[in-house]
Amino acid sequence: MKGEPYEHMAMFPDLRMRRLRRTPNLRRLLRETTLTVDDLVYPMFVVPGHDVRAEINSMPGQFHLSVDRLAREAEAVHGLGIPAILLFGLPEAKDEQGSAAYDPEGVVQQAVRTVKRSLPDLVVITDVCLCQYTSHGHCGVVSEGCIDNDKTLELLARTALSHAEAGADIVAPSDMMDGRVAAIRETLDENDLQDVIVMSYAAKYASAFFGPFREAADSPPKFGDRRSYQMDPANSREALREVELDISEGADIVMIKPALAYLDVIRSVRDTFAHPIAAYSVSGEYSMIKAAAQRGWLDERQVTLEMLTAVRRAGADIVITYHARDVADWLRST
Repeated sequence: MKGEPYEHMAMFPDLRMRRLRRTPNLRRLLRETTLTVDDLVYPMFVVPGHDVRAEINSMPGQFHLSVDRLAREAEAVHGLGIPAILLFGLPEAKDEQGSAAYDPEGVVQQAVRTVKRSLPDLVVITDVCLCQYTSHGHCGVVSEGCIDNDKTLELLARTALSHAEAGADIVAPSDMMDGRVAAIRETLDENDLQDVIVMSYAAKYASAFFGPFREAADSPPKFGDRRSYQMDPANSREALREVELDISEGADIVMIKPALAYLDVIRSVRDTFAHPIAAYSVSGEYSMIKAAAQRGWLDERQVTLEMLTAVRRAGADIVITYHARDVADWLRST
């Protein structure tokens, strides 16, 4: 190999790379990337009712949980050492404006208060969007058949404020409306909630990997699709622009979603910005592994750990995954 620093590098047989991989402890000592329980966030779905724990058909091992059952599950998550949960809510009723999203007595707001009372040190993140709450299933207000970006901002800010007032540590806007980070940050600051963190879904792609989630969140759009506001999967440079804009508007953490098919985007963002980066290993990634494992085609543990380590290796600081509880158990036994 020519040129510095390898101009005089030894070659085989003097150089034997396998020496560095010879024993398990050598491999541990020289491992470049680690995946630990400290990196994990566990998503959870909260629904109206009492004593509800209903398995989601397309996501085996994941459940719709009423507030009381979610609080118990959160205790188990906390007991595994997982530092944070991410809450998604399904309302009792939907309307054109998604008003249940910013109802102070909504299911997410109730869940936040309940969890923080019993587990004050568990980090509670809330998804801020309207899609689960609107009768049309879109992430924003619909005007004349189109998503009205600017009218949506006020409702997103109201939603984030209601979550923060309930006790959320981090609010995470996932809608992909332009300007929503600035609107949320301004609203939080005006209400003396300067310490609440904004984690923006900065580069969220219009991905087919979201399919199982749309069943879990009951959020498929009733008309059209979300390609006018979520990103084109073919674009990576655009992601850097989106991330830069969210940082300039006050995002404390930026997220790339999905993770597995966008490792190159994670790496580009890591190489460009010093901000903390989250990556969301989404429902389709989870369900594919589960389905293959149930048929004996893949080793669920090994494939999941390999995949999530790749997300960390690409540059993510935080890994949001439905496998978080499994991973915490697996890492304990490693």
